[in-house]
Amino acid sequence: MNRPRRLLLLSTSTVHGSGYLEYCRNELARHFAGCPEVLFVPFARPGGVSNDDYTARTREAFEGAGLVLRGVHEHEDPAAAIRDAGGLFIGGGNTFLLLRELYRNGLLDPIRELAARGLPYMGSSAGSNIAGLTIGTTNDMPIVFPPSFDALGLVRLNINPHYLDPEPASTHMGETRETRIREFHVHNSQPVLGLREGAWLSVDGDAARIGGTRGARLFRKDAEPTELGPGTALEEMIDA
Repeated sequence: MNRPRRLLLLSTSTVHGSGYLEYCRNELARHFAGCPEVLFVPFARPGGVSNDDYTARTREAFEGAGLVLRGVHEHEDPAAAIRDAGGLFIGGGNTFLLLRELYRNGLLDPIRELAARGLPYMGSSAGSNIAGLTIGTTNDMPIVFPPSFDALGLVRLNINPHYLDPEPASTHMGETRETRIREFHVHNSQPVLGLREGAWLSVDGDAARIGGTRGARLFRKDAEPTELGPGTALEEMIDA
């Protein structure tokens, strides 16, 4: 299989006022069109929701888009399941836990290789975080320790899902998301894409665009953030 990259990186799986994956149903149906079955990786949930329950919920949402989905944990050999997959969705949860489990199950290399060769890849939240160069811009707490912060590197930047704009009238005295990304850039040079709720980054071959309804902000080291509205092209920043 040698096809152009097909990535769909969602900020979140659920936006206010809609059900799980409902707001992006048409987009995920388009993204996985022609896939006989999509493989789901449910490893990001830190507790309270089993892999089976998480997969069942996701399967229901995919059925609503006319797609068939199966959990990677249902296979005896997860790495072989990745290699045989028609499409891949990695769900949200805790990014540190997700990355540790991908390392532990030997899945990073096959996912990276196949996604680079055209396997349709979709991530949400933590699943979008790991598509970047590292997980250094996740919002999650390090509840476990992966062997490395290095991620899949499917795009040549880091992602910050659930990005929140600074609120000038807020009385909250803690750091804003923008402040934390600027702190990241004191020690790191790669750009950071802050995806607002309801936004996503789609990559089809050499074409990359911000999709959804809310847009994003692009942060570069030693530069002011750039506003990216829905439909904005982003090709120069995503080449892996």
